[in-house]
Amino acid sequence: MKSKEFIDKDVFALDEKIGEVKEIEIDPEDWKVTHLEVQLTKEAANDILGAKISIRNMLAISALEKGVARWTDAGLHIKVSKDQLHIYLRPVDKNSSS
Repeated sequence: MKSKEFIDKDVFALDEKIGEVKEIEIDPEDWKVTHLEVQLTKEAANDILGAKISIRNMLAISALEKGVARWTDAGLHIKVSKDQLHIYLRPVDKNSSS
């Protein structure tokens, strides 16, 4: 798949939509994808992080290991509950270059 095929696609946690992929973060030293920047829905942001608004967060690639995640025409499906999803999220680094 090409990177542009991921952008603006839905992300689901146990088949519940939690957001959309907005960016892909790559480690420039290893040339490996490390995170997906996800615009969380307002509901997901509240349930997972206690935020009152929709926010962007970085989803660690470790949440996408083989057998834990799958890609469909609807988007990215992760076999992780919303209760455990915070383990794989971190705030967006506003100082990183795009």
